[in-house]
Amino acid sequence: MAKYLLLKHYRGAPAPTNDVPMEKWTPEEISAHMQYMRDFATRLAGTGELVDERALAPEGTFVRYDGEGRPPVTDGPFAETKDLIAGWMIIDVDSHQRALELAAELSAAPGAGGRPIQEWLELRPLMGEACIVTE
Repeated sequence: MAKYLLLKHYRGAPAPTNDVPMEKWTPEEISAHMQYMRDFATRLAGTGELVDERALAPEGTFVRYDGEGRPPVTDGPFAETKDLIAGWMIIDVDSHQRALELAAELSAAPGAGGRPIQEWLELRPLMGEACIVTE
């Protein structure tokens, strides 16, 4: 089994085929999209392929270590994940091919007009256990 991170982007990825921003969708279109996402996660939980999933709130802050004292906090000028990443899902699958299949299926979530969004999803393998060297 291999674990993969699926990232859904607000921006930063190529434009989806059905490129109507969610803020322009009707309440019914948003509900249909969210139900598709819930059904997808439920099905993967049933097959044992879902590790975890979350939608992200739009709020966020950059923080870094800057020596002693209060860490600097900024709301820019850099692109922030709150502007880029809408949510994520971690899957645990038998093969890279299966991860690709699930990412493609998730890309078909309905959007404006009930048509599949065909959004680009970022698929990244999670690094495995740290290598332990013994002599």
